[in-house]
Amino acid sequence: MSRLRVPVQLRWADMDAYGHVNNVQMLQLLEEARIEAFWSHPDAAEGERPTAVLDAGPGAATTTLVARQEIEYLRPLAYRRAPVVIELWVGHLGGASIDVCYEVRDAATPTSGPVVYARACTTLVLVDTTTGSPRRISDAERAAWSPYEGEMVTLRRRRTPDAG
Repeated sequence: MSRLRVPVQLRWADMDAYGHVNNVQMLQLLEEARIEAFWSHPDAAEGERPTAVLDAGPGAATTTLVARQEIEYLRPLAYRRAPVVIELWVGHLGGASIDVCYEVRDAATPTSGPVVYARACTTLVLVDTTTGSPRRISDAERAAWSPYEGEMVTLRRRRTPDAG
């Protein structure tokens, strides 16, 4: 399975009082990587992002709605000048929805493996802006995203309290 690797620059404003990326800002970093990976860019070089096939900007025929998001924090991400790398892949392609999986990490170095800060999954629904109804994933979108389809991200499950 192939993964997309999107570098995302941290901003000083992403930090909280404890000196690490705020949980809300972490979701925004995922959004930035998702937009870079899946939205088409008129000024992008040919073949730069083969998955960037959604015309979902202002005035587009399609919008994407977040139906569900789940994130698991593995370690604090402190501010640094080097971008983090967000790896993305498709966990599931439905009829009108796509599960985008992520790992927020450092790049691997020759002496150590990558440090993973968070894992997440976002379910996006493609919506026709004219009707406001979900629309089917097109053949072109499915063809662009299928090479990046793999296993769903593994997140720990919450323990449910005993019933009694």
